[in-house]
Amino acid sequence: MTKAELINDIAISTGYDKTTISKVVESYMDNVKKSLVEGENVYLRGFGTFQIKVRKAKIARNIYASKSVPVPSHRVATFKPCKEFANEMRS
Repeated sequence: MTKAELINDIAISTGYDKTTISKVVESYMDNVKKSLVEGENVYLRGFGTFQIKVRKAKIARNIYASKSVPVPSHRVATFKPCKEFANEMRS
């Protein structure tokens, strides 16, 4: 599903116009990104958690050049669904 499809589905189900829904979705995504950049997790009860994890520094392999490449420690954003959501995905 694309962002445009999401906005369209929400607009149909709520009866609000697409521009209003688009502003809400954009604002939501901006706030989630801002929180993650600041190192704060975002907890959405009944849905899941957006969190930042730190990956350790490691040595990777460039198979095309046959060389070892150092990869520094870095942060990545992850999503962990809540138990109910994960169970729905399994069935």
